[in-house]
Amino acid sequence: MESQNVIYDARQLGKPRMMILGVQHLFAMFGATVLVPLLTGLDVSTTLLFAGIGTLLFHFIAKWQVPAFLGSSFAFLGGYASVKEMGMGQGLSETLALDYACLGVACAGVMYFVMAALIKSFGVQKILHFFPPVVTGPIVIAIGLVLSGSAIANCQTNWPLAILAIVTVITSSIWGKGIIKIIPVLLGVVVSYITAACLGEVDFSPLGEAAWVGLPVSRERTVLAVFEDGNSALMLSTIIAIMPIAFATIMEHIGDMFAISSTVGKDFLSNPGLHRTLTGDGVATAVASVFGAPANTTYGENTGVLNLTKVFDPKVIRIAACIAIVLAFCPKFACLIQLMPAATIGGVSLILYGMISAVGVRNLVEEKVDLKSSRNVFVAALILVLAIGVKYGANDDIAFGPIHLSGLAIAAITGIFLNAIMPGKLGMKVKSFHGKEKV
Repeated sequence: MESQNVIYDARQLGKPRMMILGVQHLFAMFGATVLVPLLTGLDVSTTLLFAGIGTLLFHFIAKWQVPAFLGSSFAFLGGYASVKEMGMGQGLSETLALDYACLGVACAGVMYFVMAALIKSFGVQKILHFFPPVVTGPIVIAIGLVLSGSAIANCQTNWPLAILAIVTVITSSIWGKGIIKIIPVLLGVVVSYITAACLGEVDFSPLGEAAWVGLPVSRERTVLAVFEDGNSALMLSTIIAIMPIAFATIMEHIGDMFAISSTVGKDFLSNPGLHRTLTGDGVATAVASVFGAPANTTYGENTGVLNLTKVFDPKVIRIAACIAIVLAFCPKFACLIQLMPAATIGGVSLILYGMISAVGVRNLVEEKVDLKSSRNVFVAALILVLAIGVKYGANDDIAFGPIHLSGLAIAAITGIFLNAIMPGKLGMKVKSFHGKEKV
């Protein structure tokens, strides 16, 4: 039997297989990426377009080295909702109120540049001194666990379809041969979707009404509409309300970079550098928001695919980004994907989210974090409990005046602060991704 630890080189797989792998990454991110505009009222096609463009911008700034896909961020949902309510309360249409929210998110991208500048000035090691494995490991675990609730909710709509997707993914990954072995997520989606269609679980009538070609961007859904409206007081209120949320997404970005580095076995935080990946994420978020798309963020779903397939070539991610851009101009495709059963998405997501948490556990084990130490237990415990507790006990976030912080952001801030002030070494001696010890 073929080894389960084989790492595939996409260049040796050939262009046809690389295309299929790209489609797989597209499907992995699609459910969550499309969900954000559906929840906020933003446009699905615009979202898809700037997920692709944002990913390519990120890869360019990160020197084409990091295999990350950028999709819609959930961290700003509270900000979109509060600004939309604020704007509509002043007599604005829902579309224009969302344009104001997009202005605030675009300004939030500036926070990424500030953090990137600090890292560039003081060095990544000094900044990461505050992010030892006892902090980052539980944060990565929490990322997967926090996302798991949405997967279960989707699975509950039709457990047989969800289980079919799960079984297909596991069977293809463990017992599959050749191309079957490296596209388990895509196969899980296709098998479950086709089964649902055959059982009459999908209503395809909206598909006939959707056009084949259409522009994914309209002027009235961009930040330009805000400046034409010219409500400076609302602009300022929006920026003040949304910009601080960037701190949460920056923490998530650092956690994702640790997860991707651990999965691939390369220290991307040093090369190309955390300052570059943060800048790429910030640029992608700012550009997307200006044109009326949700904020972008590095996607854990695609990290799960990397871990499952062992194909780490960033070219595969860029193929997915290019496909997303092309398909953004096809409303019929966007409709077809929106018709995909929630249970199909849930079954696949259940595995991918679990694999994210597993990467965090592996990070704690490989870095030999001493969990017999009370200080380390307190740090890890509070990160996990706050991230999960706020998510499922406080409606996703906690408001501090106009500022809404997700459970993950609160957990990260708490973990970093506790690790910094409690007795003991702040930066423990750990192994780097290249096996060398560092403090």
